[in-house]
Amino acid sequence: MNIAGLIAISLIATAISVMIKKYNPEYSIFVSVMAGVFVLCTILSELTPSIQKINELISTSGISSDNAKILFKTLGICFLAQFAADSCNDAGETALASKIELASKVLIIGMTLPLFEQVIKIVTSLLGG
Repeated sequence: MNIAGLIAISLIATAISVMIKKYNPEYSIFVSVMAGVFVLCTILSELTPSIQKINELISTSGISSDNAKILFKTLGICFLAQFAADSCNDAGETALASKIELASKVLIIGMTLPLFEQVIKIVTSLLGG
């Protein structure tokens, strides 16, 4: 699906959500989240060729596949956490949204520690230490 289709679906879902909000706010949130899930799934399906190309580049460059896994996992966490936080913000749950953002940052730091360790080893070897 192209960007025009995604924009049209998003605008229609927004209009429906706004109209429903007066009478049934819980359905309004449901419409927004479902439209968001649809857009996110569509975007992720379009991302598959890019991920395959990145995998090719990583395999030809000699970079460890473990590093690539960390990259893809952190990107996934970023996308999902942003979607969840935005959905919480739309529902008026800003405190919960900030907790999701904090949890994702902590999780990403934990996942990337092996990369930091590799960088420190490279720097200390270059400095002769």
